[in-house]
Amino acid sequence: MIQEAKRMAEHAADETIAAPIRIDNVSRRGVLGGVGALVLALSLSDRAKADEGQTEEQKAKKFGADGMPNGWRDDPKVFVAIAKDGTVTVTNHRSEMGTGVRTSIALTVADELEADWAKVTVVQAWGDETRFGNQDTDGSRSLRHFFPHFRHVGAAAKLMLIQAAAQQWGVPAGEVKAENHVLTHAKSGRTLGYGDVAEAAAARPVPARESVALKKPEAFRYIGKGKIGLIDNHDITTGKAQYALDVKLDGMLYAVVARPAVYGGKVVSYDDAETLKVPGVIKTVKIEGGEIPSEFMPLGGIAVVAKNTWAAMKGREALKVTWDDGPNASYDTDVFRKELEAAARKPGKVVRVSGDVDAAMKTAKKRVEAEYFVPHLVQAPMENPAAVARVKDGACEAWACTQGPQAAHDRLMKRLNLPADKVRVNVTLLGGGFGRKSKPDYVVEAALCSQAVDGAPVKLVWTREDDIQHSYFHTISVERLEAGLDDKGMPVAWLHRSVAPTIGSIFAPDPKHELPFELGMGLVNTPFALKNVRLENPAASAHTRIGWFRSVSNIPHAFAIQSFVAELAHAAGRDPKDYLLDLIGPARKIDPTELGDVWNYGEDPARYPVETGRLRGVIEAAAKGAGWGRRLAKGRGLGIAGHYSFVTYTAVAAEVEVDDKGQVKVHAIDIAVDCGPHVNPERIRSQMEGAVVMGMGLALTSKITFKQGRTEQTNFDSYEIVRIDAAPKALRVHLVPSGSYEGPLGGVGEPGVPPVAPAIANAVFAATGRRVRELPLRDQLSS
Repeated sequence: MIQEAKRMAEHAADETIAAPIRIDNVSRRGVLGGVGALVLALSLSDRAKADEGQTEEQKAKKFGADGMPNGWRDDPKVFVAIAKDGTVTVTNHRSEMGTGVRTSIALTVADELEADWAKVTVVQAWGDETRFGNQDTDGSRSLRHFFPHFRHVGAAAKLMLIQAAAQQWGVPAGEVKAENHVLTHAKSGRTLGYGDVAEAAAARPVPARESVALKKPEAFRYIGKGKIGLIDNHDITTGKAQYALDVKLDGMLYAVVARPAVYGGKVVSYDDAETLKVPGVIKTVKIEGGEIPSEFMPLGGIAVVAKNTWAAMKGREALKVTWDDGPNASYDTDVFRKELEAAARKPGKVVRVSGDVDAAMKTAKKRVEAEYFVPHLVQAPMENPAAVARVKDGACEAWACTQGPQAAHDRLMKRLNLPADKVRVNVTLLGGGFGRKSKPDYVVEAALCSQAVDGAPVKLVWTREDDIQHSYFHTISVERLEAGLDDKGMPVAWLHRSVAPTIGSIFAPDPKHELPFELGMGLVNTPFALKNVRLENPAASAHTRIGWFRSVSNIPHAFAIQSFVAELAHAAGRDPKDYLLDLIGPARKIDPTELGDVWNYGEDPARYPVETGRLRGVIEAAAKGAGWGRRLAKGRGLGIAGHYSFVTYTAVAAEVEVDDKGQVKVHAIDIAVDCGPHVNPERIRSQMEGAVVMGMGLALTSKITFKQGRTEQTNFDSYEIVRIDAAPKALRVHLVPSGSYEGPLGGVGEPGVPPVAPAIANAVFAATGRRVRELPLRDQLSS
């Protein structure tokens, strides 16, 4: 997504002018060395079947993992190693930030390998996409892209063990069985452990892909069972797990940075005399920045390097800096909102059209229109951005909580002017990411500080205030919808204008229009059964850093569309759930390109059509779980919303209560998800639960505002996330499996967020009769 967004933005700008588990960062020696280690992989060709019957142009376009920068890898010296004692080590190349990807990848390999889970360990790959394949942990695609490859890795490893045992016994390989870490020859009763033949198996050629048989799903021991806890749970709960903030090196110094309060601001001059008097402060370092577009480079400012973080922070307080606030000094979100609203009320760039909306509007029996507003948001992960870097002897090594280790590697190369083989980025655990940690500006800051203190390792820390005030913010947006209804209350015309600054603005000079991947997040691919549709995208400039946020543009699109559907249902005197299902129409498979979606989350539209039957299914499941249609006490209401995102289908039914002071209490949430076949159901449930809580924060409490170019919020007292006492007493996750394990998987990390806010807003309307069209809801209800 990172490279894709940059390419799109530049183009748009041109156009618009279990057992205790050991978790370590794996070293090259650790993977390649070790007497008797078996290191295995495959040479896969997953495109073969998909290419059948396609045109040459279709064959040339790559999708999924094939379409990502550096694609996928299955080198035998990368992902699996078996030691003489039988320990299986799986190398995880994706960043672990609470999704359980380390566990899911390991259990996939272990299942096909027929490994004993108690003998499985995981090591973390460093940033090297040439070696490991794509490592951008974003877009809800780690398992979606790599599940089939890791199945084959495990299956090939098992076959090579079988062949090695058969050779040792002098029997046909077909007579040898591998099960739970033991190789057995039934006719003679002989057995061997995996470690006993590891060295011999490693010497064998990797079997051809067509000779590797995958398990039948009914034979799975781990995949789809939901019985495997986090592989690193022991280390996390006992405090042994290493996050970026835990990294300690000999002689390490600490740093914080005084950054410009306004995006594009620069240092005019500074006086560090008082700073250098603070005990423990060693040096101040000017970091160049302030360029627009900023991409992933630092904002600039003055770093304070000290013997401890407290001294660095006190030294920063003593700094006297004169700033040039630059071109965004007057940014005011209240004023900008009015600009967005004005743009939404005029025609914009048409991004999808069918039929004749204007003519149909004229013949409609009734016309309904509404505008919805979503403010800037900040990711605010519990672990703030942090990195340790050591720049010495013409090389840089960093340790960071990063979602994009290759991106960090490349930006370090660029800023330090070092060759690729002289830069290494080690990936720690991430205490949350939500898109913020895919941008490695903080890693570059750490390296620049280390370079300035003669190569001493420096831990660069962002405080909570730094994180909230200087982030890559979720875009602000206004969504305007108009519908013409027939005499039965159903739409005969649908007009939607979406106005929001684009993420592309950090890559290219002010592209002004949402990029295809943003338009494909719940706008152009809205799968309603409508004849007359026009979707428009008026221009909007960016005045701060815009970045990925969990589920990205699906948030404003889903909030607006699903709220508007409920408004139409009310205007028609219909039940909101029944009306939504009628609007979706009968079960059918739609080519995303027919909806104007040229992106489709990077997936092949033939393999991933939009399936309205699956969307209907999750809506029905959420409604059933909530007991839709039951009578509720006064002040209580039920609301529902469904959404398609990251090639997964989700729906939320919310039960809320609103008191006479406008305070909202969410009593229950039912969330249904259809993400295709399940690899690790326990983590699907966990991700849905987390998505609900995060979605509740967006719905009820969270917002970022700007005055004079500056973020008004500073910490969790002013940027409120949902507190534990606000969590619903009942949070029920309904898994709706579909498809086979040979078929495609959907995403899981992000799709649970978008339908939460509209479901709550619809429930508030059901409880009070008051329609709130702006997030967060609490501000409107309590005013």
